[in-house]
Amino acid sequence: MKTILITGCSSGYGLETARYFLSKQWNVIATMRTPREGILPPSENLRILRLNVTSEASIKGAIETAGPIDVLVNNAGIGVVGAFEATPLSHIRKVFDTNTFGVMAMTQAVIPQMRERRSGAIINVTSSVTLAPMPLAAAYTASKQAIEGFTGSLAHELAHFNIIAKLVEPGYAPTTQFAQNTSVRVEDLIPEDYAAFAGPIFEAFAKPALTTREIDVAEAVWRAVNDTTGTLRFPAGPDAVALSRAA
Repeated sequence: MKTILITGCSSGYGLETARYFLSKQWNVIATMRTPREGILPPSENLRILRLNVTSEASIKGAIETAGPIDVLVNNAGIGVVGAFEATPLSHIRKVFDTNTFGVMAMTQAVIPQMRERRSGAIINVTSSVTLAPMPLAAAYTASKQAIEGFTGSLAHELAHFNIIAKLVEPGYAPTTQFAQNTSVRVEDLIPEDYAAFAGPIFEAFAKPALTTREIDVAEAVWRAVNDTTGTLRFPAGPDAVALSRAA
């Protein structure tokens, strides 16, 4: 029975991915900043661990407690929507600490054990903002684009040790807590001078033609883990798939 460790499992994609792999009879290590009991079905194959991907000590402790893992899913992330001009650099650094450096730190922490076994998979969850430029998402896009380039390059060097690195690119999922998963309110990042520009964009967000569900992402992670074709990118959700095809 294989073991998967997933970051950011308190809600959204991480939570659904944990449920999905449990249903496939995998050992699941669901990690989150603040562990919440009862959000996943009881199972002898489930462990819930505390993990802050921005803390080296927390990462070290979680990896030691987890033991050998076959798959790492870097899903934990925070969002930021707003005019770049109005976004405090301190918050942009916070976004990169989780979305970019947190992913890199987790990846670096698991490579040694996978390299020794010459097997394993690292799945990095980014976003469809990497597939086409989106307004009011400059800082967030930058944090995710960095992981796109990172993963593509990493895949080459890890392939030498029979370790795979893949990208899952979710679309817009209004049922997740993306907009709330930030310490800065969207309203505070739209100055008056940007209101006329931002208004139609938020109206379009409220009536999307296509959207992504949490299960779309869980299924994309599953496909990425089991892929044998060498595919690097796995768009998740009808809107992400459409953007990927257009690109």
